[in-house]
Amino acid sequence: MTSIKEQAAISRLLSFLQDWDNAGKAARSHILDNFIENNQGKTASELEQEFSQGASLFLVRLTTWLRLTYMTGSSLEKVLRSIGIFLTSVNSNRYLIEFLEVGGALTLLETLGMEKIKEEDKKESIKLLQVIANSGRKYKELICESYGVRSIAEFLAKSKSEETQEEVQVLLDSLLHGNPKYQNQVYKGLITLLPSVSPKAQQLALQTLRCAQSIIGATHPSIVDCVLNVLRTMHLEVQYEAIELIKDLVNYDVCEALLIGLVDLLTPPIPETSELQPKILSDSTVLQLTSPHQPAAHLPAFLQQAAAAKAIGVLARGNTSLAEEMLRLRVVHSLMAAMGNVDHSNSQRQASLTLEYFVRIFPVVEEHVQKCMGQELYKLFRSNAEDLHMKIDSVQVDILATNKVNVSRELYLRGHVYSNKSCYFCPRDRQRLPDSTHFLEDVDGKE
Repeated sequence: MTSIKEQAAISRLLSFLQDWDNAGKAARSHILDNFIENNQGKTASELEQEFSQGASLFLVRLTTWLRLTYMTGSSLEKVLRSIGIFLTSVNSNRYLIEFLEVGGALTLLETLGMEKIKEEDKKESIKLLQVIANSGRKYKELICESYGVRSIAEFLAKSKSEETQEEVQVLLDSLLHGNPKYQNQVYKGLITLLPSVSPKAQQLALQTLRCAQSIIGATHPSIVDCVLNVLRTMHLEVQYEAIELIKDLVNYDVCEALLIGLVDLLTPPIPETSELQPKILSDSTVLQLTSPHQPAAHLPAFLQQAAAAKAIGVLARGNTSLAEEMLRLRVVHSLMAAMGNVDHSNSQRQASLTLEYFVRIFPVVEEHVQKCMGQELYKLFRSNAEDLHMKIDSVQVDILATNKVNVSRELYLRGHVYSNKSCYFCPRDRQRLPDSTHFLEDVDGKE
């Protein structure tokens, strides 16, 4: 027989559950406030003691109410925080299983796509998904099998809160580790975020992709175009992360495509850029960052040109073999052409700084550049490459823009052909992931 003390505890539990069952929205909200205040940080055994070994009876009520009301957003944050107390308690595996068995993970994922639900509530859903993912491989697989990667990635792209976006990054990083069955799915999901209109989403995706790349050990063919397009950004923090990822990617089999792409960006086909003009750039109230001689429609291409020149300089300074390979791709000619872009001073500046490195390291480049520039322009260039664009006249600009420098031919004639093509066969032998014409759909794939 149960003792009087145990009977009293059971009576309190039944009374509490009855109060919950009979309460309206306002009363339930008050009950949740008290529960959160009194039970935050408790272990599973302490929760059981608090509920007379019947804590699961309250958890199932919370889960049921969540399923019934999440579309309306009624007290959603409090419900999620209350469920979180159970799931984050020490030795809480029993509670986690009970929550998942009634479709808890799917409900959390569904909240991310609901427009009526507040950002704060969705952030709580992300935190609970983090708890689930951190509980082990089979739970990560459950999230991915529930089309979780797509839902989470789309929420990251649409979220307006940087704090919430950082929580999403933590979740994606968790799904990436210790999840071999679906790590490719997460990797592809991160790539789909690169064209996002959210700079923070782009930044976080690029950061996580660097980690993903080392785990996957292979590249998807689409990553080259995606990361090069990110260089059109006006946000320096995004540009930085893109260049850092490019530094990693040159160690894989996309090295050749990356170098060719970067060199090509130094001489953009300007007439085509108007097709990609963002609406903000056509707004007459927005500060114009380009020369009055060229419309603002060209700004993205010029930003990309400047970022490409910067990235080429970073790669060349870090790896001489990459610098040699870019010489074969006529990078000197393209850098000088970019230096002649009077419509974007940063393109001139970045190209000049990068060219100065090539001139300093390779005598053949110095010879050709000096011959093309002429004594006066070359002297200005070597004295202060960074400020050269502020000192040159229209004739000198024309010399740069129309240059015919071809160092690669001279290297060939001198027998300096880098036949080993070191960048084609990079330090780590990598294989590309299979290409797909249904790339977005791949994110929902099972593997």
